Amino acid sequence: MRTTEDGRATVDENDGFDAYMAARWPTLVRSLILLGCAPAEAEDVVQTGLVRCLTSWERVQRADDVDAYVYRVVLNCWAKSRRRLWWGEQPTEHLPDQVGGDPADQALLRHAVVAALSRLSTEHRAVLVLRFVADLTEAQTATALGIPLGTVKSRVSRALDQIQLNDLREEEQS
Repeated sequence: MRTTEDGRATVDENDGFDAYMAARWPTLVRSLILLGCAPAEAEDVVQTGLVRCLTSWERVQRADDVDAYVYRVVLNCWAKSRRRLWWGEQPTEHLPDQVGGDPADQALLRHAVVAALSRLSTEHRAVLVLRFVADLTEAQTATALGIPLGTVKSRVSRALDQIQLNDLREEEQS
């Protein structure tokens, strides 16, 4: 209870909490330090727990053992602070040899390749895709398309020249 300036008595909603907190703070912090917290972390956890107790102080006071109740709240806060928020990342003993590429770069490259191929004739596009995407040899490409080996070589050469010419024209326009 508190008294106002005019002498009236008022009921403090946090009646006893301030005194309890002042008396128990060092012990609560020391307990968490002994559980493995750094001093600053222990203070943060105790503060979080005491704020939770403050918001329901009437219920805390009605508990059979107020200290046990407060310790349970603080320990729950400590356990929650120790939980990992995301379990998808797993530590490994060795780092991978290669770093994965940026998906945005791969998308830009794919777009550029599709755009370059779309400007070619069907015959030239088919030869380039079979030679460089499907990784077939010149002989395998000739067999797959049913054309002579020399035609595969000339179409590859002409298609690559046409792509380079188109790239040069685009650079000039920019």
